[in-house]
Amino acid sequence: MNDEPHIVHSFDDDLNKIEGLVLEMAGLVEAQINDCVVALFKQDLKLVLKIEESDKKVDNLESEIGDLAIQVLARRQPMAQDLRCVVTVLKIANNIERIGDYAKNVAKRTNVLAQCTPVGSSSAILKRMSSSVQEMVRGVIDAYVARDMEAADLLREQDQEVDLMHNTLFRELLTYMMENPRYITPCMHLLFIAKNFERMGDHATNIAEQVHFMVSGALPDEDRLKNDKTSYIGVESDLKN
Repeated sequence: MNDEPHIVHSFDDDLNKIEGLVLEMAGLVEAQINDCVVALFKQDLKLVLKIEESDKKVDNLESEIGDLAIQVLARRQPMAQDLRCVVTVLKIANNIERIGDYAKNVAKRTNVLAQCTPVGSSSAILKRMSSSVQEMVRGVIDAYVARDMEAADLLREQDQEVDLMHNTLFRELLTYMMENPRYITPCMHLLFIAKNFERMGDHATNIAEQVHFMVSGALPDEDRLKNDKTSYIGVESDLKN
């Protein structure tokens, strides 16, 4: 019986250490999202290098989190909610790492877009998408730390806004490509960039669902609403409208 408080305290220490690494990961990725947009529209190649270096740190942190989580599972053999906490942190770290990868992918297109003419309102929409994604990432991490299922559920719904912005930009860029072939190259790159931001929102939503699971022991009952309609937007339908 005397060992139980010590075991509980040790588990809490281990979990706090892992959570600290998750927060460090999230901070780096939030900065990557902001930097990738600045790099794109200011043609800042130094920021591209900064993002690539930061991404390596994010990858290393995910690996460290995985190693620590495995050690905790082996040594502490947690049960019930404690087990959910450890399993959840592994999934959250993976989702954060993927968001960082998408930010790096966006930054990689800086060289190409620097040689292209700006297209419509793409710059403004992408900046708004990046801001929304940053807000979602920050919010779901706060919800994770606070074990706040209600906040996580609200942030899960916010992904619809990112989807709507993606739809708007997709339609606009499709129109430009239809009207003038010289826009095809920049628009294609911008479409890939927009999809990367849309996927960042999806991964932030995945984190929100994991927070819900960690607190309640079950995933949300309602299916996530998806407003991404780009798979159904076609040239013929747009020409008729």
